[in-house]
Amino acid sequence: MKLGIIGCGLIGMKRAAADKELSVVAAADLVRDRAEGLCSRFGGVPTTAWKDVLASDADIVVIATTHDQLALLALEAVKAGKHVLLEKPGARCAAELEPVARVATEQGLKVKVGFNHRFHPSLLKARQIVDAGKLGPLMFVRGRYGHGGRLGYDKEWRFNAAISGGGELLDQGSHLIDLSRWFLGEFSSCHGVLPRYYWNGTVEDNCFMTLSTVAGQCAHLHATWTEWKNMFSFEITGRDGKLAIDGLGGSYGTEQLAFYKMLPEMGPPETTIWQYPFPDTSWAREMKELVNAIQENRAPMGDVHDAIKTLAVIDTLYKKAEKA
Repeated sequence: MKLGIIGCGLIGMKRAAADKELSVVAAADLVRDRAEGLCSRFGGVPTTAWKDVLASDADIVVIATTHDQLALLALEAVKAGKHVLLEKPGARCAAELEPVARVATEQGLKVKVGFNHRFHPSLLKARQIVDAGKLGPLMFVRGRYGHGGRLGYDKEWRFNAAISGGGELLDQGSHLIDLSRWFLGEFSSCHGVLPRYYWNGTVEDNCFMTLSTVAGQCAHLHATWTEWKNMFSFEITGRDGKLAIDGLGGSYGTEQLAFYKMLPEMGPPETTIWQYPFPDTSWAREMKELVNAIQENRAPMGDVHDAIKTLAVIDTLYKKAEKA
């Protein structure tokens, strides 16, 4: 299959490198040097016009732009008959993404949204353990995710609400919500606090969330741009055991999964630990999932409908924060 790229920054580069079996045929960026840099590594024709990518013979178009352009370009891509890998969160709000889902369905096209954390080996293994029933009925999840930004971070586009749609809730918070939905299902009640503690600007730099399902299962989540040591932690607790994922590799620390199995006599649990001390493979696994979904004519895991549901939770939290 052939790949087109719109947005040739860090994420666009990662997407281009994700699957060596895909050939890049065109890449667009408003900064021509970035498009040329990507094409010098992966091939293809560089351009500053996204329409050139849609006019190419690419089968899949990666869209890795600022949030205000994601849904707009995805809609144009599916109208042009392209499958799409759309960078998360997919849009600034659920309403922006709904036309993309509708047209993609009408055209028989696949739209995968870049919730790559589902494809980390620790989380894939956790999903297998949960699906095997080894935790028993799930009760709650807890998640923490954060980094500390960088010099001048508050001058970047993420702090312009008109472009980004919001702050850390949309950024890393969307990953935590997506993972929580993946394990617990849909949330019927959403509560949050969205403070601005450190960075100047009009968007939140922290988000604290408590989400619950109709069955009463809870997700307690915290995403932050004021975590001075990058960190990721996600715990899934059932009646018969608990899973704890820590780290994502790189600056987030070695990726690890611990399984704590409750024993009949209670007391200290039986503990099994898996470590994944190798480079991040989630980007490659996610791209392969989209390719397989296209070939098998099925919905990819973490598709546009998942993104709409995650954005609906985010929309609710922002609306409640405005009223508070």
